[in-house]
Amino acid sequence: MADSARPVGEASTGASVVPRRAWTALIVLMTGMFMALLDTTIVNVALPTIRTSLDASEATLSWIISGYALAFGLALIPAGRIGDRIGHKWVFFTGLALFTVASFFCGLAQNDLQLVVSRVIQGLAGGIFVPAVTAMIQLMFPFRVRGKAFAIMGAVIGVSTAIGPILGGLIIEAFGDENGWRLVFWVNLPIGVVALIAAAILLPSGSEHLAKTGNDWFGLILLSAGLVALLVPLIEGQDLGWPAWTYATLVAGALLIVAFAFWELRVAKADGVPLVPPHLFSHPAFTGGVVLALVYFAAFTSIFFTISILWQAGLGHTALESGLVSVPFAIGSIIGAAFSDRLSRLLGRRVLVIGTGLLAVGLIWVWLVLLLTPPSELTEWALLIPLFLGGLGNGCFIAPNAQFIVATVDRSEAGAASGVIGVMQRIGSAIGIAVIGSVLFGTLTVTGHTPAAVADAFASSAASALAVSAGLSVVAFLLVFALPKRVDQNDASRGEPAAP
Repeated sequence: MADSARPVGEASTGASVVPRRAWTALIVLMTGMFMALLDTTIVNVALPTIRTSLDASEATLSWIISGYALAFGLALIPAGRIGDRIGHKWVFFTGLALFTVASFFCGLAQNDLQLVVSRVIQGLAGGIFVPAVTAMIQLMFPFRVRGKAFAIMGAVIGVSTAIGPILGGLIIEAFGDENGWRLVFWVNLPIGVVALIAAAILLPSGSEHLAKTGNDWFGLILLSAGLVALLVPLIEGQDLGWPAWTYATLVAGALLIVAFAFWELRVAKADGVPLVPPHLFSHPAFTGGVVLALVYFAAFTSIFFTISILWQAGLGHTALESGLVSVPFAIGSIIGAAFSDRLSRLLGRRVLVIGTGLLAVGLIWVWLVLLLTPPSELTEWALLIPLFLGGLGNGCFIAPNAQFIVATVDRSEAGAASGVIGVMQRIGSAIGIAVIGSVLFGTLTVTGHTPAAVADAFASSAASALAVSAGLSVVAFLLVFALPKRVDQNDASRGEPAAP
């Protein structure tokens, strides 16, 4: 390989020596990732306050979370393809700038419609810049040390999603209900401004291996329409009593997704540039991984939604007390992610088995606690061990799973592959919240006006919702066995990128 085409830090001796600038750039990328993933959960503890402040409906609460995740997911694939074509630095910068502005307008919202629209735009912006994170890790780091970079990313993902409720609770506790939920969004403003300045100065640009040009806008329309058609009835159906149009829309959504798949095959056969390159799915690890990603994220991201509603609306705790419940999960995620790279190299696929297994055990345990413990005796201490186990499993899973999948594709498709994986994660989150929200509020029947009656009703509904989350985690555990036992280094490094 000529020097000009050698991977970042790849010396002539073949040793993998990563320059300091790559690790500095990684800090900038992780700041963006932290912001995007933090906003998937930080809003959870603010939902009861938003409901009161804006007189929002139950469906609106689901849209605040699911609308963000859906828009996030829809943007990932085209953003990844654009990054592959023009370079990932300025795609990252543009998305992060829009995300920061949208966060400002979320905090300004005067009604539920304004908030949902701002959240959708915020999610869209997150979906624009997140594919660049994984793609640039693939481009900046040679295979021997790429696992460490992915382990850091896994830690950031796990900690940001788990710490969101804690930070949200602290903000609302400090600034009150009316101003607190707005500051939950505005916390992104100073972080975003600093990250934008650092991105412009520190991120590498210029000599990525760029893919050929092309826009599959019709494919994007089919995919977007299909996913929206699936999500709308899942969110609105329970609130409206499941009228006939909700079932018809679900069927239409499924048909649109099938039509999208056939369209992508047609574009590929015509030597075009499909939104989702069909040949990506010729890799068993990639195919199994994207399905696993959907189910896994549907399982674990929805638990914070359920616990936040139960702890505040049902048991009468403060937003801070609600956020503190997630501390064990956050600690477990940090520990699991810290060892995930070493365990991945030592154990191969078994680290994913351990990760999903611990999550399943943790969620089943949480479900049993909610099912068997009287609401008057339910405290955060009862959930400490199961949530810690779930967080430990989450930390072990996130980074190795991404490494197993992304390493199987060609470097010119790194952005597209990252986009597909991210779409499945975000769509899994959106569907998980939609389904869990329907179960939680659909089974909620308050038979009295006393605090005890309210607590009993919410605890029962939360147990039903956690049963669904636990069931999904078991399915994710079984799906891990569809992945290869190990990622071969030669296969993973065959797409080693040129130096940016």
